[in-house]
Amino acid sequence: MSEVQQGNAGARTSPGGHAGRLTFQRTVPRRLVHRASVAEVFLTDALALGDDRFLLGAQWPRDHALYHPDVLGRSDPLLAAETIRQALVYLAHWHYAIPLDRRFVGRRMELDITEPQALRVTGQPLPVVLEARWEWVDSRPPHRHGMRLEAELVVGDRKVGRGSLQVVALDERRYSVLRRRTGGSGTVIPAQRRRVLTLPAAQVGRLRGKDSVLAATGRAGEWELHADLDHAVLFDHPTDHVPLMVLLEGVRQLGHLVTSGPGASGGRPAVASQLTSLTVDCLAFAELDPPVRLRVTDDRTTSRGGRYLAIDATQDDRGVAAITGRWYHAGTPVPSDSHR
Repeated sequence: MSEVQQGNAGARTSPGGHAGRLTFQRTVPRRLVHRASVAEVFLTDALALGDDRFLLGAQWPRDHALYHPDVLGRSDPLLAAETIRQALVYLAHWHYAIPLDRRFVGRRMELDITEPQALRVTGQPLPVVLEARWEWVDSRPPHRHGMRLEAELVVGDRKVGRGSLQVVALDERRYSVLRRRTGGSGTVIPAQRRRVLTLPAAQVGRLRGKDSVLAATGRAGEWELHADLDHAVLFDHPTDHVPLMVLLEGVRQLGHLVTSGPGASGGRPAVASQLTSLTVDCLAFAELDPPVRLRVTDDRTTSRGGRYLAIDATQDDRGVAAITGRWYHAGTPVPSDSHR
């Protein structure tokens, strides 16, 4: 048994107070999922099953300023990504007793939405259950904890998708060493920086201009990621680098732009598309300034009628992340093996 596991001898086995059941009555403490705003906490409960397996409950809102339903009224797939992120962070602190002052660094994320039709928004917020399994990966406690969480997403009695997240949690000294080694200052850059005209919200599948994070570069197949540091959701709290969820938002918007195509007016896309599959390998920290460049390196139609994109994220000619994703037009059935 690892040192961090030994520190968890007194963990609860039924946080909701009902053996074998989850509660959706309130959110977990925001500090345990690294969120400043209660409104951005989606996780509600967790139940330890033993052998590093868990059930976790989440409630997805009927609407959200950034993660709003698509044109067919289905929940935003990035809600799934954020819920998996919150689940890993919560279990790290609540069950495995990793200290709250540790700095979490993303390594790899995978997401597959296999039943998007089951995520249709109704008259009530959507309760989601995560059937999760925890794994230690390159972990050297007590100063470095490497971990991976794999989760099946369940709505009602249907498995609607899966995802995983791998991170490393470092103490402050090791995090500072890593930041200096990768060229980062480790300090938070003020929000006062040059304003960039981003693409119209409709072109990137968003409803508000402030939510568009893509800017044209004038080069074919390449865009820049420009997220406003004052954005209440993308930057829920101060940070010294571009968070993983901000990068995912840029990738989602880029995929929507490329796979949908502009309408006759050049505004709202002629055909709406939805992200259904995503893999992100994090190669380096993305600094808050200068901008991250997103370049499409592969764009092809899949055998099942979707679109596959490979995207490189770079900054100052340095690789930040390698991303692949699949998009399907709204209304097109997603094949059961779409993630393969």
